[in-house]
Amino acid sequence: MTTKLKTLKQHFLSFPKYLMVHPFDGFDDFKRFKKGKLYVAITLIVLFMFLRIYAFQYESVIINPNNPQNLNSLELIFSAGLLIMLFAVGNWSVTTLMEGKGTFKEIFMVTGYALFPVVIIGFPSIFISNFLTMEEMGFYHLMIGISYFIAGWMLFMGILNIHEYGLGKTLVAFVATIMSMSVMMFFGLLFFDLIQQFIAFVASIYQELSLRY
Repeated sequence: MTTKLKTLKQHFLSFPKYLMVHPFDGFDDFKRFKKGKLYVAITLIVLFMFLRIYAFQYESVIINPNNPQNLNSLELIFSAGLLIMLFAVGNWSVTTLMEGKGTFKEIFMVTGYALFPVVIIGFPSIFISNFLTMEEMGFYHLMIGISYFIAGWMLFMGILNIHEYGLGKTLVAFVATIMSMSVMMFFGLLFFDLIQQFIAFVASIYQELSLRY
């Protein structure tokens, strides 16, 4: 195995797996020795977006209510990316006021690395789901549930370490982050609604002028 392949294996598999199994020491190395890589976090986020598309199309028909013909890849990608960015921005804005030591880049990277178990478990689980009976689907749901639970745990531990918080302060930061995300979503929806109304108003004026002149 070449040096380049060993490096890629270390960055994409070994270190994320170490974070998953040893979150305390792993995220300490992530923060102190800068072992996390931005391109790895971005790759995991992109894989998560493709996972949503893959699940929409190829999850077992026994439990998949989606019609593949209704697939809107851009919508799935945008919604996943928006959720991740909302969390990163929301957590950064909140922890800045709470004297958090983490930067926006570190928050974004932690969020990306936290998706590692979802990606690693998700793709093979969706594939295997097509060979399971209805009675065996409980195993599939268990695996998906475990992957998201581990991802949540990694995200929690990552935020705790990069901001150098205690357990209680991290919990408060997460609650405040969720509130911040809700506020941003509310104002975002309000903004787009106003834009739509403005466009409709301009279009109606244009139609009225066109009819008259």
